[in-house]
Amino acid sequence: MTDSETITVQGVEVPRLGLGTWRLTGDTCRETVETALDLGYRHIDTAQVYRNERQVGDALAASDVPREEVFLATKLGPQRSYDDVLRTTEESLARLGTDYLDLLLIHWPNGRPPGSPPNPLSSAPDHAETLDAMNELVDAGKVRNVGVSNVDVDALHEARELSDAPVLTDQVQYHPFWNQQDLLSYCRVHDVLLTAYSPLGHGGVLDDPVLERIGRRYTKSPAQVALRWLVQQDQVATIPKATSREHLEANMAIFDFELTDDEMAEIRRPSKYETLRGFLKARVLG
Repeated sequence: MTDSETITVQGVEVPRLGLGTWRLTGDTCRETVETALDLGYRHIDTAQVYRNERQVGDALAASDVPREEVFLATKLGPQRSYDDVLRTTEESLARLGTDYLDLLLIHWPNGRPPGSPPNPLSSAPDHAETLDAMNELVDAGKVRNVGVSNVDVDALHEARELSDAPVLTDQVQYHPFWNQQDLLSYCRVHDVLLTAYSPLGHGGVLDDPVLERIGRRYTKSPAQVALRWLVQQDQVATIPKATSREHLEANMAIFDFELTDDEMAEIRRPSKYETLRGFLKARVLG
């Protein structure tokens, strides 16, 4: 159990709660990041394929928060040859208006998300080549930490073997309905951070009766209980997406209560059905 708002992994201090920016674009993205920084968020996550790095950078530039107080992460796009990594990271740095990234991640192990059409003009990325380029960026001081995303234990282990720089985190889907116990156990043994995205199950937790019942004991919402469940686990951070000031504030208000061991166990209910239900509901509602 932890009450700390940060976690130290491999000697690196990371805020346990960050802001995910997937599907945030234009003025909405910029305004959301500005609001989050104003409220005290110090962990911002973006990606080259989100097409919002410039807006994130504009928000950082407009904020009074010093750059060194923000843990800033972005993820590589599908083109990941050695030269591509160096070039696209420089482009990310320019868009974000910063001299360095706190974290650069490989976004997808095969270069593209599941279900997306293959690109006949590109071959599968060479992970060793990609990591070599990421390591060069670390040596040059342009990237402080490297990580991976959407990989299982075997692929995480391979990345750790291939990379000279320590792999700081594996960013994966993790919420009460999605089991990541094998990966989390590995991360704990090897001092790797598990960064949970889609921590609210694509909205599926919001009407969950178990979370509602537990939340009433603490005057907290189901979403707050789900987020607390994550950050109360050793070796876990999370990056929920939110846009309104009300939701951003609510997501931060999770460090003033503590779930019991029985509640922690009760909340963990792996269910592909509930995960799919939340995913489809989110797509229908936009």
